[in-house]
Amino acid sequence: MQTPTSSTYLAAELRLPTNWLDYTILGIYFVVVLGIGFAARRSVRTSLDFFLSGRSLPAWVTGLAFVAANLGATEILGMAANSAQYGVYTTHWYWIGAIPAMVFLGLVMMPFYYGSKVRSVPEFLLLRFDKASHLLSSALFAIAAILIAGVNLYALAIVVEALLGWPEWVAIVVAGFFVLAYITLGGLSSAIYNEVLQFFVILAGLIPITILGLKKVGGWDGLSDSLSKSHGSDFMTAWGGTGIGSENPLGANWLTIVLGLGFVLSFGYWTTNFAEVQRALSAKNLSAAQRTPLIAAFPKIFIVFVVMIPGLVAAVLVPKIGTPGSDLQYNDAIPYLMQQLLPNGVLGIAVTGLLAAFMAGMAANISSFNTVFTTDIWQKYVVKDREDGYYVRFGRLITVIGVLASIGTAFLASSFSNIMSYLQTLFSFFNVPMFVVFIIGMFWKRASMKSGFWGLIAGTTAAMVNYFVIYKQGIIDIPSDQGANFVSAIAGFVAGAVVMVAVSLFTAPKPTADLQGLVYGTTSPGMAEAPAKGDDAWYRKPALLGWGAVVLAAACYIPFSF
Repeated sequence: MQTPTSSTYLAAELRLPTNWLDYTILGIYFVVVLGIGFAARRSVRTSLDFFLSGRSLPAWVTGLAFVAANLGATEILGMAANSAQYGVYTTHWYWIGAIPAMVFLGLVMMPFYYGSKVRSVPEFLLLRFDKASHLLSSALFAIAAILIAGVNLYALAIVVEALLGWPEWVAIVVAGFFVLAYITLGGLSSAIYNEVLQFFVILAGLIPITILGLKKVGGWDGLSDSLSKSHGSDFMTAWGGTGIGSENPLGANWLTIVLGLGFVLSFGYWTTNFAEVQRALSAKNLSAAQRTPLIAAFPKIFIVFVVMIPGLVAAVLVPKIGTPGSDLQYNDAIPYLMQQLLPNGVLGIAVTGLLAAFMAGMAANISSFNTVFTTDIWQKYVVKDREDGYYVRFGRLITVIGVLASIGTAFLASSFSNIMSYLQTLFSFFNVPMFVVFIIGMFWKRASMKSGFWGLIAGTTAAMVNYFVIYKQGIIDIPSDQGANFVSAIAGFVAGAVVMVAVSLFTAPKPTADLQGLVYGTTSPGMAEAPAKGDDAWYRKPALLGWGAVVLAAACYIPFSF
């Protein structure tokens, strides 16, 4: 693992020549963000309005917010770093590591989530299992949300100090203030509408970097030729060198990619991470909720190009990036290209895009954190049966506390040269055990009430033991952090599944009458709702959207397979 170069030194190396035009663009963006917060405040009357937008938003809004919530600064910097380090293998995080799981969420799991009228993902476990499962999953999610929000803070502080020369604390305070302001004012609606805006701002910043970067290295052919010579031909293919027993930059074979990333990590993240699912739960009806991740899947297929290509370009322009012989880490790929390629004005858009990415990623985690902490922990176990307005006020208070806590966790991310490796580590610890409990609980009626709690314990423990003991102590030689994350995910999934089955065989199942709408093959009144008028057009049918996304993602692999 690389030891990160100090941010002070980076500031001297990567400082951007920003001027009044760039800061004007940035200022306009912040004014619009606050304006959306004040506008959304008028719609917040109840706790359902604050935490789930009153379940009133159209599918296209929630769909774009769904993909923007994932398109944070960590996604942009981390996936560009992945590309500079691992090459075209980055496509796996999108085409096999996202699209199938997003489609599964929309077609299979959203009817259970939305039909049961739960306010959060952990609340579903309360209905399906028991209070112990619910409280443990709520606590695990709250911890994970704060840790991931801290990653966004760390990424922001390092990048802004390096590019603009702002001290780290200024970057954290300014951006943190705006996230606090618009979530506290308008709740989830404010976060979602800002995420829609941020989606377009982020793309406006990334597309010029991609185009100018390709031009700089002689187009795709020049890029491919340069990296094939310097890194080997497998660096520019998706599946080359992934045979079992073969060596490749990623340190993983096709089996661990398909099972570890494509199934366990991917499904664990996209189907149980409340920061994403919350966007779909805010949709106006079941059809819109199902279409939310399916609409998001289509831009997700192509976003890989505007984060992967800049990383590849950086690997050509700085051949030793991320190695002891270079002053630049893999995480510096995007900032370096901004410095080298963009003129003023466009530079302001790119800086605004990075800040928008940070705010989108952090807002998604903070808005989901305040919902889970308020509704699943505070209201259920600490202060019960208070008037609705009390929980809205407490939700605003816990938002402030969540942002302050995430500042403390930001420093944990500083020990990782590739912050995407750090994120994948967190997902293997927290999301994978949650997924195994959900998937078994949804598809096996015999899964007992006690099995959920012990499945979470076993899955989380197994993933941590694999990473911190087996991998870090060198008991088994795993070539890279990412490879270790894939193995940890598989270990967590298997351990959680085995323990759930064993516990279920020796403890009583939940009564069948209590499983309606919670287990596959059963229905609830909410799941059986008729399509709204106008929702029967072909392009609004979830099955067509879902299978279309899967086919398109599979087709994208063809040019990169050899």
